[in-house]
Amino acid sequence: MTFPSRWPVVAVALALIGTAAMAPRPSHAQDDPATRSGLEIDLNKTEAVEGGCRSYFLFRNDTGTTWDAFELSLAILDRDGVIAQLLTIDAAPLPAGRSALKLFDIPDIACGDIGEIILHDIATCADASGARSDCFEVVRLVSRSGIPLVP
Repeated sequence: MTFPSRWPVVAVALALIGTAAMAPRPSHAQDDPATRSGLEIDLNKTEAVEGGCRSYFLFRNDTGTTWDAFELSLAILDRDGVIAQLLTIDAAPLPAGRSALKLFDIPDIACGDIGEIILHDIATCADASGARSDCFEVVRLVSRSGIPLVP
């Protein structure tokens, strides 16, 4: 019995599909509150306000550290990728093991005109022992607003 010449290609494709199906799945440990660690900064939503855009940030502090000072420098980019403004927001205090909702207005730009928000710098970061230099390492950025929040 002879098989058409395409059978070896089909056999290889099926083998690859089977191998991919059995490959280990990526861990979603950060989705499980019991196993995640760090400081999640979630741009949860935005809404139009007179003169600008109100942003709702959720800070989930699973670092084991209370942050007495936590000041972020954000670059607000328009839909064309051009920096519209730099904005400094003060998120402190951020108690250990707690979540905090912070609202910040972004003036002079409509929410729909924001293309991206970049965490440009952590201008101030301190706990009870004083200023820290490892703050970027503990931060996880999330956006549920439709506007990307990126490092």
